[in-house]
Amino acid sequence: MKFTLKLAERVSQLGTEEAFEVLVRARQLEAQGKEVVHLEIGEPDFPSPVNVVEAAVQALREGWTRYGPPAGYPELREAVAQNVSQEHGVAVDPSEVIVTPGAKPILFFVILALVEPGDEVFIPDPGFPIYASMVRFVGATPVPIPHREELDFGIDLDEIKKRIGRKTRLIILNSPHNPTGGVIPRAQLKELSELVVNSPACILSDEIYSQLSYDTPPSSITEFPGMKERTVILNGFSKTYAMTGWRIGYGIMPSALAKKLALLVINSSSCTASFIQRAALEALRGDQSPPRKMVAEFKKRRKVMVEGLNRIPGFHCRMPHGAFYAFPNITEIGLTSQQLAEVLLEEAGVATLAGSGFGDHGEGFIRISYANSIENIQKALKRIDSWVRSNKKTL
Repeated sequence: MKFTLKLAERVSQLGTEEAFEVLVRARQLEAQGKEVVHLEIGEPDFPSPVNVVEAAVQALREGWTRYGPPAGYPELREAVAQNVSQEHGVAVDPSEVIVTPGAKPILFFVILALVEPGDEVFIPDPGFPIYASMVRFVGATPVPIPHREELDFGIDLDEIKKRIGRKTRLIILNSPHNPTGGVIPRAQLKELSELVVNSPACILSDEIYSQLSYDTPPSSITEFPGMKERTVILNGFSKTYAMTGWRIGYGIMPSALAKKLALLVINSSSCTASFIQRAALEALRGDQSPPRKMVAEFKKRRKVMVEGLNRIPGFHCRMPHGAFYAFPNITEIGLTSQQLAEVLLEEAGVATLAGSGFGDHGEGFIRISYANSIENIQKALKRIDSWVRSNKKTL
């Protein structure tokens, strides 16, 4: 009798990140001899800070290679609590901090711990695709909340007011925002807090790009009355310290929830690697000039990217306020965002992402990362411009 593997229905709800799929295709083209400018991956192109690397090496030599506490080492939890307290002016206790292998487990564990089948979770649209994936995985319904271009990619409060109700269990915020680079204005966060504080909803505030801002530093909704006790802050070291492959993140949340997340860590990964936690401690308490220099360089690249995109016929791009993404409107080109992303990769040798991969409201846009050198950004812009001008009669 031939065996047929039967998968649980819930795994069919899992989505993916298009960035990795585009990266695979770009690598295949490169293997065939085609040169590709990579503007698809959301990853700083800078090395991890030297002092952080040295701290990890030293920790290995000192024997930080054994299991650690599931919630994270006390020294790191205290350093995270101090940093967040100073940044937002809100008292954070180390018992409210959970350290995980990357920031994604915070997203996954919080949804597992708070959201029941049949609940509704508000997610940004366009937004990080794993939000919707995890919500569907637990049997809940993702409710897209538009980040509209005409609102400078801030949240649509009117939409939230219309849709919030007794089924609304969680509202996910992301500021600075992937994929648009938008930052939710403080006034909008204040108005949202006044709406949410009288509802049963909790907030998951994804602040992974919080240190990558170019104008006014982003606010956190935890800064408003009554919000800290119903908010989880998600953050980590990947973007700020160019530590994507180290896989270390953290969440800040009410201590009762933190205890449950610690159990989820025990039941899944056991703990975050001890020597990596020592490196993260150095990242927080050591020399801060590397991340400052990185942000200054991103600001220069942002200007080159946006000005260059706005010179291309049919492209219209707002200036992003944070992260390292441009999100140009390409509706005048006459192709869907997926079609344009595909031809730019296959014919122009520029890897970008279709906005539709981030939700229905991403259609008509493409995401372009400027986490690459100015030289490569200029090369990509020249290729895109040449392709558009050569093909505009046939579009």
